[in-house]
Amino acid sequence: MTQLLEVDDLVVSFGALRAVDGISFAVTPGETLGLVGESGCGKSTTALALMRLLQGATLRGAARFAGRDLLALDEAAMRRVRGAEIAMIFQDPGTSLHPLIPVGEQVAEVLRAHLDIPATEARARALELFRKVGIAAPEQRLRAYPHELSGGMCQRVMIAAAIACGPRLLLADEPTTALDVTVQAQILDLLRSIARDSGMAVILITHDLGVVAGLADRVAVMYAGRIVEAADTRTLFANPAHPYTRGLLGAVPQLDRGWDEDLPTIAGSVETALAAKGCRFAPRCNFAYAACAERPPLEAVGEGHVAACWKVR
Repeated sequence: MTQLLEVDDLVVSFGALRAVDGISFAVTPGETLGLVGESGCGKSTTALALMRLLQGATLRGAARFAGRDLLALDEAAMRRVRGAEIAMIFQDPGTSLHPLIPVGEQVAEVLRAHLDIPATEARARALELFRKVGIAAPEQRLRAYPHELSGGMCQRVMIAAAIACGPRLLLADEPTTALDVTVQAQILDLLRSIARDSGMAVILITHDLGVVAGLADRVAVMYAGRIVEAADTRTLFANPAHPYTRGLLGAVPQLDRGWDEDLPTIAGSVETALAAKGCRFAPRCNFAYAACAERPPLEAVGEGHVAACWKVR
């Protein structure tokens, strides 16, 4: 199948710091790819790099979207892509929405910017979008300010703005952060139905493996700026190959675990992703040995399943 987005050896540097260090992946139309890993692994930086929203960063590699390299487009061309063809849901809707502008006007502004339609038509379309994303009393909510809405409602407004122009790719960066479990499920169901009905591709960025299991078709696991494992969701959960992936899955609370059993954890924390050699997970890995002083390549360990670990070759 033709790829909608092909990322090839993407590097995002801030001086000597490589926040993203040579990752490659692809997304097909209608597919949901989950990018998972701890905070600091480079997931959000990857999305912001694709949107060209990072200031002070040096970008290298290629990100071909529908035949165009996003990293090579000038700013004017990139503005035509943002919102219209690629949209993004940011982590915290409370800080992403303008506090002094009614939320309906903020969604209408997206429509006017990309579709060049009158204000009255943009407002009418914003109302329909509010209904589509399940906002209660949408006529009233159009005039509401962000502080007057709950976190779940603000997230629905962000989704309405993101899908307003029918983008082909949606970058959803921790779309359920800080939401309670019930609202989280509602937001995930909404994203799933929108993607299914529109054929839109989604890159879902999260640290929550439960979210990935319920929404993603494929999963790429990131650690310290690198992809260390990738597979279809069923394969990754049933047969994780990389020690980091196993650690993440092992740390998920289980209902059948005794109340007095300690929850497994991964010792240590993500190290600063400087341009260092070797496996970056080695300092936290129980299986590290001499070969880990060299960087392991991302190689096939099964059909459609790749991992970067000397132990699983």
